[in-house]
Amino acid sequence: MTATTMSGGVLSESEHARQLRRAVLAATVGTTIEWYDFFLYSTVTGLVFAKLYFPNSDPLTGTLSAFAIYAVGFAARPIGAAIFGHYGDRIGRKSTLIATLMLMGIATFLVALVPTYNSIGAWGAIILTVLRFLQGIGVGGEWGGSVLLSMEWSRHNRQRGFIASWPQFGVPAGLFIANLAVLAFSQMSGDAFLAWGWRIPFLLSIVLVGIGLWIRLGILETPVFTRLVRENKIERAPMLEVLRKQPREILLSALARMAEQAPFYIFTAFIFAYGTGTLKVTRDLLLVAVLVASLVSFISIPAFGHISDRIGRKRMYLIGCVAVGVFGFIYFGLLDTYAPVAIFIAIVLSLIPHDMMYGPQAALIAESFTGRLRYSGASLGYQLASVIAGGPAPLIAAWLFSQYHSGYVIALYILGCAVVSIVATTFLKDYTGKDISAEYDAPPGTAAKP
Repeated sequence: MTATTMSGGVLSESEHARQLRRAVLAATVGTTIEWYDFFLYSTVTGLVFAKLYFPNSDPLTGTLSAFAIYAVGFAARPIGAAIFGHYGDRIGRKSTLIATLMLMGIATFLVALVPTYNSIGAWGAIILTVLRFLQGIGVGGEWGGSVLLSMEWSRHNRQRGFIASWPQFGVPAGLFIANLAVLAFSQMSGDAFLAWGWRIPFLLSIVLVGIGLWIRLGILETPVFTRLVRENKIERAPMLEVLRKQPREILLSALARMAEQAPFYIFTAFIFAYGTGTLKVTRDLLLVAVLVASLVSFISIPAFGHISDRIGRKRMYLIGCVAVGVFGFIYFGLLDTYAPVAIFIAIVLSLIPHDMMYGPQAALIAESFTGRLRYSGASLGYQLASVIAGGPAPLIAAWLFSQYHSGYVIALYILGCAVVSIVATTFLKDYTGKDISAEYDAPPGTAAKP
């Protein structure tokens, strides 16, 4: 595939390679910043929000209420996917990604300024809910564009799993930075962290947004979108069109994510409430363990993306589904020893089975949609899982534990998610190594390409 600019100029081999590197960097740094914002909220929810915004509730009710606001961000993600997916397929990947980054960054910055219950009563929780909703819209539009920004610059079909895994790398990177920030400021003496220290990492997000914008403004539009513009194949209503032409792929993509997303937020968000409330370990132990788990993911996500280029996207993903279904029982078995070393090991290992799916997932989902509808279809399929998996998972886990007082019941929930994903993934097509620059179906008024 010969890459051209929006003005029609043909890029040389060296310039194409340079643009690929810049696109991957822009996508990875941007997703790192967006996920820092999103995970910062997740981490602080389990440690702070129940105490500050629901002080009159008992600990369990306060935790459930805080996680309910946390889940609002996930409910908003499909809305963000629909809004920004439309513009990503209409005006381009680059412009849309700049908008998502700004929305996410401003919403996160404003979280730092929300007064507590003692200052404005229930309005504090209401404002948090609105800002969390805006966060969800921003991150809902981010993922699809970041993956396409990298994947659509890839010249070699047999490298797409590896290339597309780098925006996924932004997840553990954002998780690492968010937990590192909370860990650093949680060292404050007395009640300073609870009183105001937790706000500083949210304020610092505005600096990261500035860096991300500077990087993203310096990249070109992807060759695939440029070609669609040149050949006049831009859809007027891409979201409606993908719902009409590829609803099967949207549904299967969402269900395939059950085994990846639900356990992830149990391993990285619910663990803070479970660890400090039930296991009675320090928040520093939990924060450090999640930090180390994130470091492991720095290696495992691109590694599993690369392996998927060799053995096939679906095969790698299915292996991950089975692994996470089994690991849930090992995870809670280690946690329920109440031994700090065992708890640390469980948390550090928890993201490896997740990464077996998350590494190849970007390519698996994005490849399933034809080019002119790819931003809309991939974003919607990916983000719908937020409503059925990621958002409810900590809430479901907290409720299950309150009813049965056993971590193994939560492991059964993880196993159920894995079974759903195995079935859905089996029905997805595998485009490993195939050309995705051609249209899978014919645009209106044209003949279908082979």
